[in-house]
Amino acid sequence: MAIKKKNEYKVEIVNRRADFEYSFIDTFEAGIVLTGTEIKSIRKGNANLRDAYCFFKKEELYIKSLFIAEYSFAHQFNHETRRTRKLLLRRGQLRKLEKQVKERSYTIIPVRLYITDRGFAKIEIALAQGKKVHDKRQSIKERDVKRELSRMKKMY
Repeated sequence: MAIKKKNEYKVEIVNRRADFEYSFIDTFEAGIVLTGTEIKSIRKGNANLRDAYCFFKKEELYIKSLFIAEYSFAHQFNHETRRTRKLLLRRGQLRKLEKQVKERSYTIIPVRLYITDRGFAKIEIALAQGKKVHDKRQSIKERDVKRELSRMKKMY
């Protein structure tokens, strides 16, 4: 019997588009309810957060449109790729998020999906507000300046 080492599954799937489209107010770490084939597919790195978003339904938080590819070795017992999945947070955090979403019209978006040392899939969600066009231009300008500075450092 082979013993699994810690950090054997070093999976980190990041939603890079979210940082460009939104300004983050607060971030939370949430568990996610998955089936067996979904966690196996995530451990292989077959997931995408690009179109995913979170919403409340009966005081519970769900994530919709999170793409997890079908597991290749599970033929008839495979999962739906974009099904709605429940997120696990503490009740106080859920109330805080729901209040912010209703009162200030913020949105909740997934930022990062990763596997912990214990082998659990966790998702980092952010309470966010959409950026205006001029904010996006500012982000592009800052990114270009950082890139130029790193190039200058490499030259010298």
